[in-house]
Amino acid sequence: MKDIARMALQPDMEIAKDVIGSNGDVIVKARTKVTPEIIQKLARHNIMLVTIMQDVDYAETYFDKIRLSDDFKTFEASYNKAMPEYKRLMDDFLNNSAPIPLDGLMQIYNDINQSVPPNHKNKLLDYLYNMLPTEDDLTYAHCLNCALIAGVFGSWLGLRGEETELLIQCGFLFDIGKFKLPYELIWKPSMLTPVEYARIKTHTILGFQLLSSQNINDTILKATLSHHERFDGSGYPSKLHDLQIDYYARIIAIIDSYEAMTSARTYRQSKHPFQIIEIFQTDAFKYDMDILRQILYNLASHLIGQKVLLSNDVKAEVVLINQTNMSRPLLRDDNGVFIDLLVERNLKIMGIY
Repeated sequence: MKDIARMALQPDMEIAKDVIGSNGDVIVKARTKVTPEIIQKLARHNIMLVTIMQDVDYAETYFDKIRLSDDFKTFEASYNKAMPEYKRLMDDFLNNSAPIPLDGLMQIYNDINQSVPPNHKNKLLDYLYNMLPTEDDLTYAHCLNCALIAGVFGSWLGLRGEETELLIQCGFLFDIGKFKLPYELIWKPSMLTPVEYARIKTHTILGFQLLSSQNINDTILKATLSHHERFDGSGYPSKLHDLQIDYYARIIAIIDSYEAMTSARTYRQSKHPFQIIEIFQTDAFKYDMDILRQILYNLASHLIGQKVLLSNDVKAEVVLINQTNMSRPLLRDDNGVFIDLLVERNLKIMGIY
């Protein structure tokens, strides 16, 4: 909703709130379409300010409301302004043997991050959820998004100052080896053949080789080489397990998977947060559970107070996160009835509203 001067009213705008006259009478009811006659009536009653509906007020889902908000539009403009510069820096390194541009990358991160309201930094995840990069930018967008996500996840994990900056730099660079593989292989929408998958897996080594000639922090090299290692030893390229995997590489493994699940593609929709939490919980043995638990709790807690749509078409508010299964919170419907999804196992969350 937005307050505007009566003089700025245009036909077909919609009044958002009852317009009350000086004697307390309703002059124009809420949800009335503006007409020339309505404007004249408001003028006769000397009404100077009117509240009208905006596009965001018609949005149904939580992420539709985010996408239509002024804050998101500010973020989107900043992101789209930064993307060409980010591509230029990366292409100079990849194609022209320029030094790895860490200072330039951090400036891009700071420029975009500053477009997020200071007290709502977690909203950055919601903004990224609504971004849909062009087909040509998918690899660039994945790396840029992971760097932005790293700033949020790093704060959740208690990283400070140089530690957070190092994680952000890992986020920018860990997947750089993918730029050395064919685009149509990296972003193939159908299932990979065994030969294709084996080639995909070389991106960790290719990235390590690209960066190892640079004067770069050893942690970034480890994150690049080891972000597909898994805590249970099932990953690649070296079948490392548990604490053999560098701490930052363990965080980047989660960031990499999270970004892939939240990013929409032309051939599939992004998953909503509770679906993502459920998938991570199912695959928890692959990740450092101490790290994963903190991230999942923050992801879930971010949605307390939001409404969800259940598989029985009931909408209910998220009241409490169940620690034993964070993908199945305690809810309360519009009648004040509590719904514990740990008990109501037949119900599923279909979307965030």
